Amino acid sequence: MRIPVVALSFSALSLCPVAGLAQEGDAEAGATVFKKCAACHVVDKDQNKVGPSLQGVMGRTAGTHPNFKYSQAMTEAGKGGLVWDEATMREYLQNPKAKVKGTKMAFPGLKKEDEVANVIAYLKQYSQ
Repeated sequence: MRIPVVALSFSALSLCPVAGLAQEGDAEAGATVFKKCAACHVVDKDQNKVGPSLQGVMGRTAGTHPNFKYSQAMTEAGKGGLVWDEATMREYLQNPKAKVKGTKMAFPGLKKEDEVANVIAYLKQYSQ
């Protein structure tokens, strides 16, 4: 009796195209969450503040925005191949100091998965 239940479970997972994938974000909700970031970052223009501009960040090599003095750790991460895509940005937003040990960013991270997904959707709007 257990075998059919297991088989049914696997077939149900195979029918669901998003099973196991990260949550799709809501850019409008991300704009609200981004207010936590706005003290140090802008996304709608190419202007550095305490942190670098995040305009065009998705697809950018870490530590390479012009005219911003990054920590050595962030510069080295970029030289080591860190490029901001959804997966790397997700890890960084959840725990910046774990993703790039030695980063200057003091923000502890976003703990709610929906907030992370929404901020990523918001950033993607300004990275096209």
